[in-house]
Amino acid sequence: MRVRWNDKSKKQLRKTASYIGKKFGEQARMDFLSEVRHTNALLGDNPNMGPSETFLSDLPSNFLSVVVCHHNRIVYHIVDDHIEVVAFWDTRREPKNQAQQTTESFSKD
Repeated sequence: MRVRWNDKSKKQLRKTASYIGKKFGEQARMDFLSEVRHTNALLGDNPNMGPSETFLSDLPSNFLSVVVCHHNRIVYHIVDDHIEVVAFWDTRREPKNQAQQTTESFSKD
């Protein structure tokens, strides 16, 4: 399946990659992005590989998530013939707050 990232999730990914580059150097940023690409490819081949995201269970769609590099989570759902990534969460932050922000932005679309 094709994996599509919405604008918000792309922005969150860019922000995280930029932070990693500034804090840990360009090689760490490249390694991080490589791991994201690898996980993205796995997700395309195995759309149901992530568990349901319980913090988004109030939404009409079944959201799933997979962990990338221990500190980040790709949040997605399956829409017809593709996978839509709706958020890129930092696992060190409060998950309920991130879920609320995701719910609010998803409701606006």
